[in-house]
Amino acid sequence: MIDETEYDGNPGEHIAIIGMTGRFPGAKNIEQFWHNLRDGVESITFFSSDELAESGLDQTLMDNPRYVGADGVIEDMDMFDAEFFSIPPREAELLDPQHRLFLECAWELMEQAGYDSESYPGRVAVYGSANLSTYLVRNVMTNPEARENVSFFQTMLANDKDFIATRVSYKMNLKGPSLSVATLCSSGALAVHMGCQALLNYQSDLAMAGAVSLQVSRNEAYFYQEGGIGDPDGHCRAFDAKASGTVSGSGVSLVALKRLEDAIKDGDTIHAVLRATAVNNDGAIKYSFTAPSADGQAEVIAEAIALAEVDPETITYVETHGTGTRLGDPIEVTALTQAFRGNGAESNQYCAIGSVKTNIGHLVNAGGVASLIKTVLAMQHGQIPPSLHFEEPNPEIDFENSPFFVATKLTDWQTNGFPRRAGVSSFGIGGTNVHMIVEEAPQRPPSGAARGQHLLILSAKTATALEKQTENLIEYLQNHPDVNLADAAFTLQVGRRAFAHRRVLLCSDAADAAQAFSEKDPARVQTFFQQSKNRPVAFMFPGAAETLLNMGRELYIGEPAFHTQLNACAEIAQPLLNIDLRKTLYPNPSAVEQAKTALAAS
Repeated sequence: MIDETEYDGNPGEHIAIIGMTGRFPGAKNIEQFWHNLRDGVESITFFSSDELAESGLDQTLMDNPRYVGADGVIEDMDMFDAEFFSIPPREAELLDPQHRLFLECAWELMEQAGYDSESYPGRVAVYGSANLSTYLVRNVMTNPEARENVSFFQTMLANDKDFIATRVSYKMNLKGPSLSVATLCSSGALAVHMGCQALLNYQSDLAMAGAVSLQVSRNEAYFYQEGGIGDPDGHCRAFDAKASGTVSGSGVSLVALKRLEDAIKDGDTIHAVLRATAVNNDGAIKYSFTAPSADGQAEVIAEAIALAEVDPETITYVETHGTGTRLGDPIEVTALTQAFRGNGAESNQYCAIGSVKTNIGHLVNAGGVASLIKTVLAMQHGQIPPSLHFEEPNPEIDFENSPFFVATKLTDWQTNGFPRRAGVSSFGIGGTNVHMIVEEAPQRPPSGAARGQHLLILSAKTATALEKQTENLIEYLQNHPDVNLADAAFTLQVGRRAFAHRRVLLCSDAADAAQAFSEKDPARVQTFFQQSKNRPVAFMFPGAAETLLNMGRELYIGEPAFHTQLNACAEIAQPLLNIDLRKTLYPNPSAVEQAKTALAAS
């Protein structure tokens, strides 16, 4: 990592990624996603004949040798906390699961970034994308009761992808631009590009960008067609000689973006930096509407490198579009080579490439942001995960005379004195190409402990949710024993919405907090129900004169706000009482000096 004071570039022109979340095949969160990538896990589900039969599939279809029973499945796509978002049961039933999951993940993303959408003073933008609503086609429109009891307008509002972003803005009270994006496979990456532009143009102060693509049936499958995008056996073999397509997958992926200079100033957790994003379209310079173009891809990659103002030989990893098709793979490597050579790269085989599609399949709209999240996780862990199923290179790809090689095993991500840098490509059917240049986050000095005791605050809409939230916090504290508890306490207090079911704990460190929450000792863990309201706070010092000595001394020494307010009160009272209350409370002359020293160091 590089120190933020030595950052190579203008923080006002670059974008910080301050939050990431998602649901992926085989992974219900980002942490599981990284473990699967690191360990080379393929998360494609291959359905048995019994499973396909239970889904209602006709036996003649199953007997067809071209039928491929494989898909990237995510769990619990049918689950939704409608009550949390004040959505009535009938409306929730009508609502496309893509909208449900995207909304839940958007809320989670804001919490992961450390902000409450109600109290955040800036404008929050939303750029989102969803795939065609198969829920509408296969569930709503085939249900006679649903067709009779709801209007066409209600059905459209609940299922059309035009409303994927605006529903988030409405439910979370967000005031920035709110746009749905649709370029199929490159939609999520384009949403990131548009979020970056909104920030750089000061149309917003924080942006959420991402996409969702769900198959409504758990047993999705497809027919293999020669020259098509689907692989005949359900495996994606990007850049391999046997590559003949990819496999579909369901998922959602979202990132929170902020201007880098603001993220540094505000003390945000910065996962990585987007130095540049670029977008273009192939136009008519290709064989067909769905075919890729080496020239179009090369131009967008070269533009992103130029905008990032980096030497391409410092880009040591590229997360490719990597669909594993016989036509697409050679074109993609040709385009990469052309762009890197055109920007001055002379060395051969120094830059690793990979494709997340070999792990989780093609998430369509959500694929580009899944690739971005994979790349950021690799930077954070300092490891390049393996791209699966690569044995022998596609004979149409000249790797030896290119800057690239396929990453086939987990390797440490080493650089020669410069920060880790990567490219991320996402190319849409129809020719809208997006490329991003990502750089590891600048190193920041750790924040201080601030005090010996910390107040952890939890709140939820229901008692059940509060228990689950407590369980999640216990698990996090146990898995991250070195967490700065002052930071965690601050985020729980400032970066979360206040709800009526509440729980508080005063603790000293992560181990103490995990144990106390697990034991739920009522003397330490207080749980109660309280609607939000503004309450004035007053400090009172009752008792005889001798009991006042040194009362609140620890607060005076360790809490800047208390120190400031007590000083102000003492100065107001001094001409009225003809005494300095500070000398009455703290007769030891060293107390004030001790307080000044402690505050100066905090």
